[in-house]
Amino acid sequence: MDWQFPQLLLLIITANGAPIMLRFLVRNRMIYPVDFGYVFFDNKRLLGNSKTWRGLIGAIVTTSLFALLLGYSIETGLLIASGAMSGDLLSSFIKRRLDMRPSSMAPFLDQIPESLFPALLVMQVFDLTALNILYLVSLFVILELTVSRLLFKLGVRKRPY
Repeated sequence: MDWQFPQLLLLIITANGAPIMLRFLVRNRMIYPVDFGYVFFDNKRLLGNSKTWRGLIGAIVTTSLFALLLGYSIETGLLIASGAMSGDLLSSFIKRRLDMRPSSMAPFLDQIPESLFPALLVMQVFDLTALNILYLVSLFVILELTVSRLLFKLGVRKRPY
């Protein structure tokens, strides 16, 4: 495994962690829901209040700048953040259809799309194989579940996934 693999994992973690850190830092400011409060044909919210423009924009800006700091293009950071946030929004959409509460835990549904989508989007940039992607997603799942418990104990997360 070359040195780019840990950097990609770090960028995916940054994309997924930026909304959580922003919520912690600015509290209840700038909390405009991405779905604008709309409901789907099943009479359930599209995404819910926990998916905000603050988190989406924050993830894109933070990850793009961090990618630049690591020597990658802003576009690479944009792809990683867009993939991670698309995975997060898809997970939220599915959880609403399953009648799960916003921010409730859905093991693997909460982690796999958030790491798989960005990995697929930058597969060529990082010269990833299918095995690399499987390893990356597995490592992200383990790290996310572990770190989220720590963030809960520190008061950063609302729930201890």
